[in-house]
Amino acid sequence: MKSNLTIALAAALLTACTPGKKEIVTTDANCADVIKVNQVGYYPSQEKVAVIEADAFADSYSLVNAQTGETVWTGSAVRETTSEMSGKVRQIVDFSSVKETGSYVLKAGNYAMNVEISEHPLRKVAVGAMKAFYLNRSGVEILAEYAGEEYARPAAHLDTEVLIHPSAASKQRPEGTVISSPFGWYDAGDFNKYIVNSGFSTGLMLMAYQMRPEHFASYSYNIPESGNATPDYLDEIYFNLKWMLTMQDPNDGGVYHKLTVPSFEGFEMPADCHKQRYVVQKTTAATLDFAAAMAQASRIYGQYEEYAEFSKTALEAAKKAWLWARKNPSIAYRQNEMNEKFDPDVTTGAYDDESFGDEFFWASSELYFATGKRQYLNFAEGFVPKGDYTLPSWGNVNGLAIMAWLIEGTYGFSPETDLLAQRLQYKLINYCDACLESVPSSCFQSPYGNTPSDFGWGCLSEMCCSRALSMLFAYRLTSEDKYLKGALQCADYLFGRNATGYCYVTGFGTKSPMHPHQRISEADGVEAPLPGFLVGGPNPGQQDRATCPEYPSNVPDESYNDHMASYASNEIAINWNAALAAMVSWLDAEIK
Repeated sequence: MKSNLTIALAAALLTACTPGKKEIVTTDANCADVIKVNQVGYYPSQEKVAVIEADAFADSYSLVNAQTGETVWTGSAVRETTSEMSGKVRQIVDFSSVKETGSYVLKAGNYAMNVEISEHPLRKVAVGAMKAFYLNRSGVEILAEYAGEEYARPAAHLDTEVLIHPSAASKQRPEGTVISSPFGWYDAGDFNKYIVNSGFSTGLMLMAYQMRPEHFASYSYNIPESGNATPDYLDEIYFNLKWMLTMQDPNDGGVYHKLTVPSFEGFEMPADCHKQRYVVQKTTAATLDFAAAMAQASRIYGQYEEYAEFSKTALEAAKKAWLWARKNPSIAYRQNEMNEKFDPDVTTGAYDDESFGDEFFWASSELYFATGKRQYLNFAEGFVPKGDYTLPSWGNVNGLAIMAWLIEGTYGFSPETDLLAQRLQYKLINYCDACLESVPSSCFQSPYGNTPSDFGWGCLSEMCCSRALSMLFAYRLTSEDKYLKGALQCADYLFGRNATGYCYVTGFGTKSPMHPHQRISEADGVEAPLPGFLVGGPNPGQQDRATCPEYPSNVPDESYNDHMASYASNEIAINWNAALAAMVSWLDAEIK
C-alpha cells in the first residue's frame, strides 16, 4: 500500500512541476530535484545558498515573500560548478542579504521551492532527533501520550529472561544461565542491542552535552521523564546506560558484546517477535567502550541528585571493566569462528574490530578525567594516535578520545596534560582547515560531499555530521566564524542541498525518506515512517543490490535508494542519530 500511494503522489507532483506550466508549485517534492535548499530552514544572520540544476537555469532568480507576494531579492548565480562525479553543471545562488524571518518562495524559471528563514530553524530537528530515541526504546510500552496514537505500541523484548550463549559461558554463569538485561534502544533497523555501538552513541552525545550543558538542558522532548530535575537529554541517554550496566558480568567485570537473537527477525512489530535472546561473548572492544562511556557518564550524571547513586555505580563499573580489558587486551569478536565452535549460530550484526588501541586511549582518558589518577593518564599517553585526526566512529573512537581531551584540557589538569591537549587540538584544526579548502569550488557549497570518498556506509553520520561536530569543536577552541559556517554548511547539505534533493531525516523537509530500512516503520501500518531518524545515505558500494530494486544512479553522491530493502543506503542506526542529535543541538546552541 505504501509503495502504490507513494508512486501515485510522485506522478502527480511530477506533472505539477513540469516546465511550461503557468502555475507556481511551492510544496512540490520534485522541485527539490532541481532547486536544492536547506529544507528545514535558514538563520537570519547566516549564509543562505541554494543550488540550481541545469533544468532550472535562468538569467536571474528571485525570492518572493509567500504571504505578500513581494519580491524581496533578485540576483543571478554567483558561480557555476561541474561535478567531477556526475559531470552535471550546477549554479550557486546566494541570497544571504535577506535577513527578515518569514516564509518565502525561491523561483528558478518555471520551478519554485519553499524557503524558511527563522530564528531557530534547526531546533525542531534537534528535538525530533532525540525524540526518535524514545520511539526506539526497547522493553517498555511506547505510550500515545508521548508518541501519538499512530506510533504507540505495546511493550516487547522485555529481556528479563535472556540466556548466556555458550560463547559467553563462565564458571559462575554457565551456558543457559538466565539473566535480566532490560531497557536500552534498538540498535538500527533490527531489534538487537550492541554494546560497541551503544557505548559510542552515548559517548558522542555526552561529549556534545559537555560543550553547551545549559542549552542541552533547555530541551523538552515530552518523554515519561519530562518534568523531573534532570535534563530530558540526559534522561533519554540514561535509558540506554542502565541497560548497558546489565551487560557487565558482575563476577569479573567483562562486558558481553551484544544482546541478540541468533538471526534477524522479519519485518514485523516488536510484539510479534518471540525468538529466544542471548548475550554473546565478552570482548575487549565492548568492555573498553563500556568503560569509557560509564566513566564519562559518572562525571556528568554525578551533578544531579537523582543520579548520584548511578554516578557511583557507573564509575565502579568502569574501573572493573578497564581491569578486565587490561587482563584480556586482544579478544576480538569473530562471529564466523564463534559459530564453528558454538550453537546456536549467530548471524546478526558483528561490530567486529581487530585493533583496540583507540578503545584503550578513550577508556583510559575518560577514567583519568573521572578520577584524576595517574595510572590512567600513563596508559592513555601510550595510546595517543600518532597520525592525523580521524573522525569518530564506532570502529575508531580515537576521535572521541581527542574530543574528550579538547574539553578537559581546557580545565588545566597540569602543564603536561595541557600540552597533550594542545597537540591534539592542532590535529583537529588542521583537519578542519583542509576540509574548508574545498568549499569555494564545491558543487553544494559545503566542506562535505565533494569527493567519492565522502560516500559509503553511514556516510551522512560518520562523514557529514561528524565533520560538522569537528568544525564546532574548532569554533569553540578558536572563536573563528569560518568553522561555525562550515558546520552549518554540512547541515545544509544534510537537509536538502545535495545531489539527490533529499532532506535525509525522516519527517522533515519537503522531500524526505519514506521507506527507511527499519522494521517498525515498515510493519506499523502507518504511511509515514517514525520521524526524526537519519538514514545512512548515498553508498556506491550498493551491498544490497541483490535484494532491493535497482538504484536510481551509480554516481557516488546519487547512489541512494529510498526503499525498505536498501539496508546499505536507507537504514537507520542509533550511532547515526547520535551524531545528528549532537550536531544539530550544538548548532542550535551556538547560533544566535
